[in-house]
Amino acid sequence: MDQLDALAQTFDHATKVVAGIADDQLGLATPCREWDVRHLLSHAMGVVVNMGNGASCEELLPDVNTYALRDDRAAQFRAEADRTLAAWTTRGLAGEVNIGAGPMPAEAGIGINLLDTATHSWDISRATGQGEELPDDLATFVLALARGFVSDQIRSFAGFDPEVPVPAEASPTAQLAAFLGRKP
Repeated sequence: MDQLDALAQTFDHATKVVAGIADDQLGLATPCREWDVRHLLSHAMGVVVNMGNGASCEELLPDVNTYALRDDRAAQFRAEADRTLAAWTTRGLAGEVNIGAGPMPAEAGIGINLLDTATHSWDISRATGQGEELPDDLATFVLALARGFVSDQIRSFAGFDPEVPVPAEASPTAQLAAFLGRKP
């Protein structure tokens, strides 16, 4: 599996999660203490949009946290995910990209896209009572990616809590959530 394959699978998973959000669940609390489901989804979708914009060298959104959600959130997410995946595929992973934090290697940018979407789909799944499990091979891939760049310094900057201990036999998704400071 490479990062483009993993991102495509993550977008597929996240689309199912978004489709599973009922209107009356938008105000529910999430593992991201500062956001309810509506605000977390707005952030997650805004990040996906900015990633596609950055990969396409288009203007970035001024604030990913206030992205306007439409009534058909699943169709909206799917359209933005498809656009973003096409942008990464067309652009490739060589060179630098600006996704909002200044120029960085494109491989790091797509990694952030992958990690953010996988993490927040878990958060939304947890908040709305949906199945939280990513496919094991995808969760293992994302966990390896996360271990490669989520340092203590990144944790404090990106809002990840310290790693939570889990049993060695925990699923790859539970290990990923725990590594990122979530309580599976």
